[in-house]
Amino acid sequence: MDTSLVQATTNAVAPFVHSERLSIRQRKRWLEILFSWESKNTYLVFDQNEQPVFEVRELGKGFGNLLKRLFLGPIRPFTSEVQSLAQQRALLSLRRPFRFIFHRLEVSTPDGTRLGAIQKRWTWFRRKYTVEDASGQEVATLFGPFFRPWTFKIRMAGSEQDVGLLQKKWSGLGKELFSDADNFWIQLENIQNPQLRALLFSATVLIDVVHFERAK
Repeated sequence: MDTSLVQATTNAVAPFVHSERLSIRQRKRWLEILFSWESKNTYLVFDQNEQPVFEVRELGKGFGNLLKRLFLGPIRPFTSEVQSLAQQRALLSLRRPFRFIFHRLEVSTPDGTRLGAIQKRWTWFRRKYTVEDASGQEVATLFGPFFRPWTFKIRMAGSEQDVGLLQKKWSGLGKELFSDADNFWIQLENIQNPQLRALLFSATVLIDVVHFERAK
């Protein structure tokens, strides 16, 4: 691989080296909560010490983006950006192309260097996503048990052993009843590869929109 591409990848995933457990909290404005208005998704991310480390912000302006949110809802295409709060710079670009069923999220550096993708797979009852590396090879799986709709187990490719967990947290009765402001945490301490950590973290954005964002 070209040394410039290696450096771009290293710079993008370096902040995830120490990200053993992350808490992802969706930020909602009162107008959205009171009137069930869906605007661009924004998340604030905290580390295991409850320090804010990242912000994830859905991009896009104009009437076209408004129509996509109104009429396509949780199946809309979008692009989001992951920012490092400490370094005040963009780390990742998350692009979701339009898919009616087999949802996908493509992850790259801000300059377009491909890091990998998250791909929903067909199953009869359970929820399954595969994590692909930059070459398209499957490196991990997110597996949602049928009777635990708020939980996704992380497994390395070809293994049945759980190495991590992604889980939606209870947001409180008020938020759960009147809004779709979602909170998640993801456990990554048994995963050493910072690039895989970055991809698994990115999967939270896709899973939130597909499974927990209300269709209007």
